[in-house]
Amino acid sequence: HHQRDQYHPYLVDIYEQLPVPFGLVRFGVAPDHPEVKNVINTFTQTARHSRCSFYGNVNVGKDVSVEELQQAYHAVVLVTTQTILPGEDLAGVYSAKDFVGWYNGLPSCQELSPDLSCETAVILGQGNVALDVARVLLSPIDILKKTDITHPALEALAESQVRRVLIVGRRGPMQVACTIKELREMVNLPDTRPEMVVADFQGVIDALKDLPRPRKRLTQLLLKTALEIPGEMEQERRNKASRTWGFRFFRSPVKVLADPDHNRTAGIRLAVNRLEGSGEGACAMLTEEVEDVSCGLVISSIGYRSVPIDPSIPFDSHKAIVPNTMGRVQQAAGLYCSGWLKTGPTGVIATTMNNSFDTARSLMEDMDSGVLHISSAKPGSQTIRALLEKRGVKPVTFSNWEKIDSVEVKRGEATGKPREKLLTVEEMLQVART
Repeated sequence: HHQRDQYHPYLVDIYEQLPVPFGLVRFGVAPDHPEVKNVINTFTQTARHSRCSFYGNVNVGKDVSVEELQQAYHAVVLVTTQTILPGEDLAGVYSAKDFVGWYNGLPSCQELSPDLSCETAVILGQGNVALDVARVLLSPIDILKKTDITHPALEALAESQVRRVLIVGRRGPMQVACTIKELREMVNLPDTRPEMVVADFQGVIDALKDLPRPRKRLTQLLLKTALEIPGEMEQERRNKASRTWGFRFFRSPVKVLADPDHNRTAGIRLAVNRLEGSGEGACAMLTEEVEDVSCGLVISSIGYRSVPIDPSIPFDSHKAIVPNTMGRVQQAAGLYCSGWLKTGPTGVIATTMNNSFDTARSLMEDMDSGVLHISSAKPGSQTIRALLEKRGVKPVTFSNWEKIDSVEVKRGEATGKPREKLLTVEEMLQVART
């Protein structure tokens, strides 16, 4: 829609640390949610465009600096974060990000081989990722067999001794962060029954009428699950179930408890909270009371925090974001950001997509208003490719990725899965370069 398109064909280059595209869509989405991956089709159409190039296997901040990119391009959009999780180093404690990465085939998480030999697992956090993890831990293996979950994870889960999963949140039932869809999947998961604490729901029924509709529906489903006496068929289903799950509200993790002889997880100490205020803005205040829960597995789905990839980029470590206005990085013309680097760790794939459209809009406005001097020529990928070559870095192109893709899909066909992922960067590179 720009008048000057014929004079200024925009070129867009994408740099990605892994040899494969799609980031969180590939490595963060639950394998039993294939519909969420539809965005891949849109991405693929764009990536095949003659003026778009994909350079995988390039670690920005290490193989090439942000400053070098700024010299080569009129505009640079950062969507990358390195995440750190303040966690315990005992065996049996994992971040949800790593655990999800393990069963989704993220190369850096393949060494994880989590120990699933305990009966009780505790998940910290009550968002959709926490529910994904709970669902994967408790799903009948026949359901998981038909997904693109990795083979090693499938084998480990088939042997798993985990029979009970507690999903812990610092606030109450009316503040839980998951969506009704994920909760419903949990409630209907075959061979499981819910196990809730009735006292946690005190006063919730009275508050229902004032809740906005989506929150109201979610809360009604929670109440029904926790308090309603089930009908005959549901009661029979629950009696037969061999696994249980439940929310534990008003609890904050204090520390992971070690078993006295080994450095293994034996439990977790939770502080009991009381809520101040009501609704979305309610705050969890610690009380003196603590409660110890025995468990052999702790998965933390709270506090993914970004750390800056490059010292030259302004960074707010308290909010864990790059300070920005509508995606424009403050005090840095030509530098933009999107994703969790822009907003902090919130929202689902759709939120992140809309968010990136906003950043793109800011960039287009800056071209129109002359904030970006696009009349001056910039070398783009030409210089960067030369730099990478000099540094011995061989990028993976989109057509290289398509080789990986077809090998994975072929491997999956053999066992009736949508794909069987390659699990190491070496394997990916080998296939990409054949």
